[in-house]
Amino acid sequence: MLRAILRAATAASRTAPDRSIPAVFASSKLSSSNYSSKNTKSSLVKAKKAKSKPDAKSEEASAAAADDGLSDLLDEEARDRRLAEDDKDPSLDVGPNGRALFTSATTISQLSRKDTCTYMKFSTEGLNAVLPEGLTAGMVKEFEESRRSALLVRRSFLDLRDNFRRIVDPPLRSSDGKGPKVLKQIVLDGPVSSGKSIALAMLVHWARDEGWLVFYVPRGRDWTHGGFFYKNPQTGFWDTPVQAANILQDFLKRNESHLKQLTCQISDPIPLGEGAGVGWMKGVDSMAMPEGSTLYDLVQTGMSHTHAAVGVVVRLRKELSLVKDIPVLIAVDQYNSWFTFTEYEEAVTVRSCRPIHAKELATVNAFRSMMHNDMMVGAFSHSTAVGKLRQELPDVPKDARIYFPRYSLEEAATVSHYYLRQRLVRREIFSDENWKKLYYLSNGNGAEMRWLAPLMR
Repeated sequence: MLRAILRAATAASRTAPDRSIPAVFASSKLSSSNYSSKNTKSSLVKAKKAKSKPDAKSEEASAAAADDGLSDLLDEEARDRRLAEDDKDPSLDVGPNGRALFTSATTISQLSRKDTCTYMKFSTEGLNAVLPEGLTAGMVKEFEESRRSALLVRRSFLDLRDNFRRIVDPPLRSSDGKGPKVLKQIVLDGPVSSGKSIALAMLVHWARDEGWLVFYVPRGRDWTHGGFFYKNPQTGFWDTPVQAANILQDFLKRNESHLKQLTCQISDPIPLGEGAGVGWMKGVDSMAMPEGSTLYDLVQTGMSHTHAAVGVVVRLRKELSLVKDIPVLIAVDQYNSWFTFTEYEEAVTVRSCRPIHAKELATVNAFRSMMHNDMMVGAFSHSTAVGKLRQELPDVPKDARIYFPRYSLEEAATVSHYYLRQRLVRREIFSDENWKKLYYLSNGNGAEMRWLAPLMR
């Protein structure tokens, strides 16, 4: 039985073909015959391959371009090199609807209504020379991320500039007596990142170019934070000698030539207070200025004598009101910081303290009020977390508060094209639909539009 089984198995192995090897050859023969004998299919397959190759190349090219654009955003050096090359091509300086992206005006005084919604180029050295007190945080951030020192010319700023221009150089009024109303005291209010601080800095730039004497405070919050503070029993206010010295130093940086030509109008002695960390002067409570002293001498006295620093700042405010030879402008950013509490506290009991209000500081009390005939503009800064203030502020005229808007749709179009020009946006994905999405998503917030621009898809 066993032998019969073995014979049957041997016979089956001899007669059955090897299924593994012939199958491979059969498939190879079948494939070779299909590609060799039927030319129509082979040509169709080749045509399909030939057609698919350009698509692959275009996809690779677009992917490479996207990678280059993304690398430009991530690599600042590569982006700077590309921007330097772009500067050689004036055809790229095109805004919406084919308009010029940059204005041809070289000074802020030359700007007119036709320059609205264009960018004005500045030099970093020139800005630091005109604004030695320091540039605003929004301006610095804009320059850093756009890689160019340029600012948008807005209608709201031109209205602000022309208001003060009409005060110094009144235009001819119409026969019916109607003309644009001018305001000597203005408070710029509006939503966060609407450009209030930048507009104020540009106003100071313009006024100094015109030869005005400008007292510019770019960071009003610094007056109410940091340093020493003492209660002056002679005045009843709190003295901050460190801040007073810094105020005088900043004022002297740009106005030295003007101050040397202006004589002091008040001859009363300057009250002294505690010095910064050195206490009171023994047996002396005031300091007289020599006859014929200039405002430059007055400022130098406050800088060289810490006991007189606060008294000189208070006296300087009174002297500025008496200057008639040249226009005087007082410009204060973060003005709302002067209507709330400082970081200083007065000990009431052993276990309790009372927060000191900004109006109780001698320096703030001297400069905060707008109830006078001097030109003064203050800008609110909502980034300082001061909180919402009431509509009618003390010591501020009722009609002084002006709303400063965010970007309009037309301004947002120019801003978007400018960011495209500065390679914050990749050119292959830029479109009217996409930049409008950014505008409506940010609600015209300038800082948010700049942050969202590289994320455009």
